[in-house]
Amino acid sequence: MKGSQVICTKCRKDPAIFFRRYSGEKLCKRCFLKSIEDKVKSTISRFKMLKEEDRIVVGVSGGKDSVALLYILSKIEKQFPKSEIIAVTIDEGIKGYREESLRIARKIAKNLDVEHLTFSFRDLFGYTLDSIFERSLRKGLKLAPCTYCGVLRRKALNLAAREVCADKLATAHNLDDEVQTILINFLRGDVERLARLEPVQSIIHSKFVPRIKPLMEIPENEVSLYVYLRELDFFSAPCPYAHYALRGDVRDFLNEMEEKRPGTKFIILNTHLKLLPFLKKSLRKGVFLKECIICGEPTPHKICKACELLQKIKN
Repeated sequence: MKGSQVICTKCRKDPAIFFRRYSGEKLCKRCFLKSIEDKVKSTISRFKMLKEEDRIVVGVSGGKDSVALLYILSKIEKQFPKSEIIAVTIDEGIKGYREESLRIARKIAKNLDVEHLTFSFRDLFGYTLDSIFERSLRKGLKLAPCTYCGVLRRKALNLAAREVCADKLATAHNLDDEVQTILINFLRGDVERLARLEPVQSIIHSKFVPRIKPLMEIPENEVSLYVYLRELDFFSAPCPYAHYALRGDVRDFLNEMEEKRPGTKFIILNTHLKLLPFLKKSLRKGVFLKECIICGEPTPHKICKACELLQKIKN
């Protein structure tokens, strides 16, 4: 203690601005920022996410997580001249929502001197998310818009990454996102999806670009503080369809558990990683991809989930 100030437990010099409850660390601004960047580097190294010459597509929505990911990867990429980063934004077609986030995505890419490309649901699938939801309501389908969005976004990102000949597709899933997805799939009893939930997807197919999650060990609140301290502009408005999602209920539950028992989210993630080999073995044929009989894109099933959903809304 220096007077009434709490001193950083890392450098033992500057005033602490953040208390990391699950580790007991009290960090100053400089040490906090360095800890986040070091953790991302450690995650990339631990799971062998990247090679020195990789061409990397980064999914950038304009939100805090994707802005932080692009910023950190661009810093790392400067140390590897043979590598390349391309920012890609998927425009789902949500009126009055996506326009501003697109502006921010373009801005951060330009500031970091990173090429930026936009791909839309309308161009790729023939529908905007708004029109998909309208059609699903007319047909009485009991499917949340987030179901359509998640499936189509994943397909759109793979199409975009393949179009620019990327070696890896980096998504901005933080610790909270990852743990929520683990629990959601557990609640649904979806062992196949749990087995595919890996730091680096090991599925091999000529049309599938491997996905990596460099932020998967960074809690959401720490990502928020990182972009604030770095003074990075980001889009913060909630998606107008968010209230339809099961994820919100799971998020609230996990946050309550984390408040009572700090470190809960890390325990769930690490337990899942330990169980992954057994989950894969539990599937009779393992996790393999073939080609969708409708669109020809990689899928573990006869028809990919995107085509299956789109078939339901067609007249």
